[in-house]
Amino acid sequence: MVSLVHAILLVILLFSVLANGITRHYEFNVVLKTTTHLCSSKPIVTVNGRYPGPTLYAREGDNVLVNVVNKVNYNVTIHWHGVRQLRTGWADGPAYITQCPIQPGQSYLYNFTLTGQRGTLWYHAHILWLRVTLHGAIVIKPKPKVSYPFPKPYKEVVVILGEWWKADTEAVINQAMQTGQAPNVSDAHTINGHPGPLSACNSLQDGFKLHVKSGKTYLLRIINAALNEDLFFKIAGHKLTIVEVDAIYTKPFTTDTILITPGQTTNTLLTANKSTGRYLITASPFMDTMIIAVDNKTATATVHYDGSVATTSSITTTKIPQRNATPIATSFSNSLRSLNSREFPVNVPLEIDHSLLFTIGLGVNPCATCINGSRVVAAINNISFVMPSTSSLLQAHFFNLSRVFTTDFPGKPPLAFNYTGTGPRNLRTLTGTRLYRLRYNSTVQLVLQDTGIIAPESHPIHLHGFNFFVVGMGVGNYNPKASPSAFNLVDPIERNTVGVPSGGWAVLRFRADNPGVWFLHCHFEVHTTWGLKMAFVVDDGNGPNESILPPPADLPHC
Repeated sequence: MVSLVHAILLVILLFSVLANGITRHYEFNVVLKTTTHLCSSKPIVTVNGRYPGPTLYAREGDNVLVNVVNKVNYNVTIHWHGVRQLRTGWADGPAYITQCPIQPGQSYLYNFTLTGQRGTLWYHAHILWLRVTLHGAIVIKPKPKVSYPFPKPYKEVVVILGEWWKADTEAVINQAMQTGQAPNVSDAHTINGHPGPLSACNSLQDGFKLHVKSGKTYLLRIINAALNEDLFFKIAGHKLTIVEVDAIYTKPFTTDTILITPGQTTNTLLTANKSTGRYLITASPFMDTMIIAVDNKTATATVHYDGSVATTSSITTTKIPQRNATPIATSFSNSLRSLNSREFPVNVPLEIDHSLLFTIGLGVNPCATCINGSRVVAAINNISFVMPSTSSLLQAHFFNLSRVFTTDFPGKPPLAFNYTGTGPRNLRTLTGTRLYRLRYNSTVQLVLQDTGIIAPESHPIHLHGFNFFVVGMGVGNYNPKASPSAFNLVDPIERNTVGVPSGGWAVLRFRADNPGVWFLHCHFEVHTTWGLKMAFVVDDGNGPNESILPPPADLPHC
């Protein structure tokens, strides 16, 4: 086990070219930091000595250059979560998918343009479990002189939700892989790096404080950077107006509880409509399969009105949702609609070229060296994905390298069964590096179906390189004859990460207008580690504007 004894130096140079030709330069440095305010004191990898990392600010249309220098003994990559990476898959960041990792002592310059996107996204390590602390927000402002499609807030605040382990997370997952069992759950949840004043952790600080002025409205940019848990978010005594998810404007609606899965972002307006006092902010877990272990602890922070006395007794608390509060989670998900305005239209594919059904879930395979003689695995269509090691998939595709991957990933499960019922307990999961090929500009309908081979479980599925429309969602088994009658093809929510309901399904539609190799995986890090992942290869179209750009000269080698 390699301990973290050095620092990562992450230098981010952001060239923000505005309409008047001004260039803005940003430099981010990542250094090793020993924590003192959480459940344990240990060295962690941070950006600029901060956990979470500093926010990267840009505007729609800006070009971003990110130079990453690896100063630790682990391989490192950075993924710019939700950035479309049009023709620039070399900058996407997932290890062994679009690049080989940046080895210790080496560097790599990420280069991409923020095309047609504005809102909240985020960046994180995309190798091993390093994203547990190596992450930060990306705030993409609209183009100059372009307003938000909602009232201008008095102030904007980034709120990052996370998980914390007392132990080294690499040791946690390595032990789990050796034993074949699930890893230990985290020891705390965090809000902007703090478990909070009401946490069981021995915090040396009161936690994150959101200072507000009475009568003002604040835009909260909320990110779930947790490794393995969906989270509920609440503010005592206040309503929240949702205006954006995953950098897509929504039809505004008001709620007192937000559900946000790992990988997702949510922008909400908070109106400070009280005169004084402190009000509790909570982030608590959602998992409606009660046999699945979770960190059942609540992170806390406070909304602090200016002029209020900072005493513990003055905090107004709130009732957190039960861990298995499925109706609250479902109500929130069903309320999301794309804005679908003249400025921000919804272009849902109506004619479908590829109709796919992917079963997603957990299973058990024999393992002679594991406890109980078996290990937990995860799979899509009964295939547990094997990562390449001699080349990235994108390099293999671009240079036509043989024996790195095949393009025979099945478009439907090899065996049809009652997916959300008891299922075939003896269904042994296969392994392979198998991709699904898409013609440039073809349209895809993808049904994601949860399975209950071990137990039904929710899955936050993230697709790299594309946004998609969530046209339908339900419980039980997807019915290709009856389920489409309830599809929303008018204003479905557009996302890059979707929470597939436990024991249910979600239907996504997207257009394959971005050539390259694009990862699809569960954003529960443990499920990705177990193999719940695959990739699409999208062929070039006609001419250079529909083709992958050549790789940069400093692309890392395996």
